[in-house]
Amino acid sequence: MLDPHDLYEVDSGLPELDGAVLLHQLDGFIDAGGAAKIVTEHLLSGRESQVVARFDVDRLIDYRSRRPMMTFEADHWAGYETPELAVRLCHDDGETPFLVLTGPEPDHEWERYAAAVRGLVERWGVRMTVSYHGVPMGAPHTRPLGVTAHATRAELIGEFDPVLNRLQVPGSASALTELRLGEAGHDAAGFAAHVPHYLAQSRYPAAGLTLLGSISRITGLSLPDEKLREAARRTDDEIARQVAESDEVADVVRALEQQYDTFVEAMDRRSLLAEDMAVPTAEELGAEFERFLAERQERGD
Repeated sequence: MLDPHDLYEVDSGLPELDGAVLLHQLDGFIDAGGAAKIVTEHLLSGRESQVVARFDVDRLIDYRSRRPMMTFEADHWAGYETPELAVRLCHDDGETPFLVLTGPEPDHEWERYAAAVRGLVERWGVRMTVSYHGVPMGAPHTRPLGVTAHATRAELIGEFDPVLNRLQVPGSASALTELRLGEAGHDAAGFAAHVPHYLAQSRYPAAGLTLLGSISRITGLSLPDEKLREAARRTDDEIARQVAESDEVADVVRALEQQYDTFVEAMDRRSLLAEDMAVPTAEELGAEFERFLAERQERGD
């Protein structure tokens, strides 16, 4: 088997990184509302960063499925946007170092890629890796956005309420990396912001704001969110304007609000049972949520 360390090159002149957090976001997997992309852009814009490791994209990327852009000028090729899968070193507002791994999701060698990330985690003494993205959900934009949290140890996400029970979904390189890190005894976690399904194809800053808050909460990093809050406010104002101008859209939003409120009310009632009744478990609450989604799907909502 090829050495997974051959998949990347590392800057040899790095400062001490022991105890740093590694955030990772890969393009190509589902990202409703562009939530993950919004967070990554927010983290890297206006903040000094240094590339500390680069992956060999020629080995990992299928160029024919995701053709890089080239620039043609008059009579010759003038430019090529080289894909880059790299780790950058950044610092939060308190000068705490953290790492951001971003770029196209590998098309090949997922196991070797996961092993390579593990190699970097162990080489740098990373204390936790965190992934993030957005998923479409049958919920209105007028209600608080939910988030699904997952981790290699339940203690890492104890403050986050479980939403789902058990389901099978198409895999991703990030998910496999989290699984393999957990099997090796490393702390890893991830967040999926619940984006209203009718906004899944649009850029939705509120979802990025939710993810950024979750990341700060679990890592303790000081990551300012003022710019994201302002972007979310402007977007919400525009959405409200468009809803007000369309009776059809307004009806859809009202229906989602009613379903959302009914579901939340049902959950509250179940958690406020009489003292001689058993409090529902997380698995039971997750099953209730799955039944709620199934009923909506059967009705064609």
